[in-house]
Amino acid sequence: MAISPTTRSVTRNASLQLWIGRGLTALFVLFMLGDTAIKLLKLSAVSEALTELGFTPDLGFPIGVLQAVLLILYLVARTSVLGAVLFTGLFGGAFAAHLRTNSPFFTHDMFGVYLGVLAWGGLWLRDERLRALFPLRR
Repeated sequence: MAISPTTRSVTRNASLQLWIGRGLTALFVLFMLGDTAIKLLKLSAVSEALTELGFTPDLGFPIGVLQAVLLILYLVARTSVLGAVLFTGLFGGAFAAHLRTNSPFFTHDMFGVYLGVLAWGGLWLRDERLRALFPLRR
């Protein structure tokens, strides 16, 4: 039996969607790995940034540990949605902290939103069940 052009198009679109989702996920994971590493290494830039935001400078390491746990949750298929939900909470807190200190809006305040879009966008494109739960309407 021959495969119809419509079937080929749907298969090609699904494959492209999967690869774009993997790419978004990879960008998110690479950024979070770097951000987590600088916190776990206790770099002075982290302490300075936390101080500017009104937090004690020694919070970098515990935040790094939390991020590492959330990243593991996000990377495990069975817990990826939980990881994304918890990261969303973390990014919301970062957004509020930057907003409170009058940080530049598009570069600092919104950065957590950008990361959330990468995390959720990659997950949504890779997971058919998530797309069924949150469909896009035409």
